[in-house]
Amino acid sequence: MTSIWLDRRDPFTSDPFEPDTRYDTVVAGAGLTGLVTALLLARSGQSVLVLEARFPGAVTTGNTTAKVTLLQGTFLSRLARQYSQKQVQAYVDGNREGQAWLLRYLEEHSVPFQRRDAYTYAASAQGTETLREEVSAATTAGLDVDYVRDAGLPFPVHGAVRLPDQAQINPMEVLDALVADIRSRGGRIVSGVRLRDVTGDAPSAVKTDRGSVRADKVVLATGTPVLDRGLYFAKLKPSRSYAAALDLQEDQAPPPGMYISVEQPTHSLRDYEVDGRNLLLVGGHGHQVGRTDSEKAHLAGLLDWAGGHYPGAVTTHTWSAQDYMPTNLMPFFGKLPRGKGQIYFGTGYNKWGMTNAVAAALGISADILGGQVPWADTIHHRITSPAGALSAVALNAGVAARLASDWGKVSTEGRKINGLKRGTGQSTVPAAPATAAPDAAGAAAAAVPDTSAVPAEGQGKVYREGNRPVAVSTVDGTTCRLSAVCTHMGGILHWNDNEQTWDCPLHGSRFTNQGTLLEGPATRDLPEAGTA
Repeated sequence: MTSIWLDRRDPFTSDPFEPDTRYDTVVAGAGLTGLVTALLLARSGQSVLVLEARFPGAVTTGNTTAKVTLLQGTFLSRLARQYSQKQVQAYVDGNREGQAWLLRYLEEHSVPFQRRDAYTYAASAQGTETLREEVSAATTAGLDVDYVRDAGLPFPVHGAVRLPDQAQINPMEVLDALVADIRSRGGRIVSGVRLRDVTGDAPSAVKTDRGSVRADKVVLATGTPVLDRGLYFAKLKPSRSYAAALDLQEDQAPPPGMYISVEQPTHSLRDYEVDGRNLLLVGGHGHQVGRTDSEKAHLAGLLDWAGGHYPGAVTTHTWSAQDYMPTNLMPFFGKLPRGKGQIYFGTGYNKWGMTNAVAAALGISADILGGQVPWADTIHHRITSPAGALSAVALNAGVAARLASDWGKVSTEGRKINGLKRGTGQSTVPAAPATAAPDAAGAAAAAVPDTSAVPAEGQGKVYREGNRPVAVSTVDGTTCRLSAVCTHMGGILHWNDNEQTWDCPLHGSRFTNQGTLLEGPATRDLPEAGTA
């Protein structure tokens, strides 16, 4: 699965990594938050190093639907139920400043974007009351929204909120411009290097899987913080959602705006012109990471919905993205607790990262450079509401229950793990057979599960080898056996049948079928089975 933004011919060329060098600031993560922060600091004359574990845009930024809008579904009315009007206004002001900065930057650097009206629509009569709450919250916050009956969609709706003159982008074109700008100011951007820890007083030792460098300040722009100080993994719910690009029939056209539904599962729509074709991009059908029987079914549901409204449309790309949802709704950014005033971070953008990421970068860079941003100060001094506190308690109770339940299933044969049902007569987590006798050369053959424990092509399962959970999968004809225990906090991994990855249902770390870390709060790959 490759997003339409990441389907590119030219690979990223990394700057060389030079251990034992020193910088004013090291930024971990080359998505929108990290690169805007790096640029703002480089503009001020700082020496800046950006470390990216994979390549720029590899995670959320390169898999977004890329709407740059202040109308964000029904988020403002949800925010207004938990926070004072002052806090809601600060959120809107930050997003407005983030949007204005980004669009001004794109104009100055001749990066194309399209102006579109943004719509939040109700497909049912029950959804109209939610729309009216959003109109009230948005109007109070100074947004020029209106309520309309016709949103320009090819299916009936019961009403919609409209905010004119918003924007949509190709996020990778934005990152390309930022990368070139940072490098022109002396900044360095290194891919294939993963931050693992930050220790000591300034200049801190920034430890990576390729050696260490030193920096006076460190910025974690890694989706979710990869350092556990502040316990933000316990304040964020990781969510995975799906998207597709559709080439429509000649008598069809994408609707004229950017859209998102009130109802669940969410349905998002926008257009994108490429090679003379105006494609329709659809998104939605999300779920908590690692907590669904089949990721394929979620994508299939989205495609079925789109095909019902656009018969004959041809799917050109499908992909998925991971976002982090704060239990108290408000994004987190600024100084990381227990970071000695030297570590900064941004996370929890609630799927509206194109404006929130830039807002966070503006706030972080101002903190580092000694500036003051009034809306950021207001957000920093928020008080978590009772509803937000209860949400955090519920999230972590669910995490604890899942941890205990999955380990219990591993310890007891015949219970359900990764889709196999009780009562089938088949052990869901079978014990591996005993180690074979020594062969003719005198070496013992490795313990390998019998044929019934080897998954079919494209499938993965967890079984028990002694007391150890083992994750076994078969992809492209190769069967891999890994530890089934997440390297972050010990969760039992879940097989993602859509992307053929191992996903942690606790805090959202994800690994390839071969154990390579993709994203999440973990900092280390999965070891081979029997080595951890």
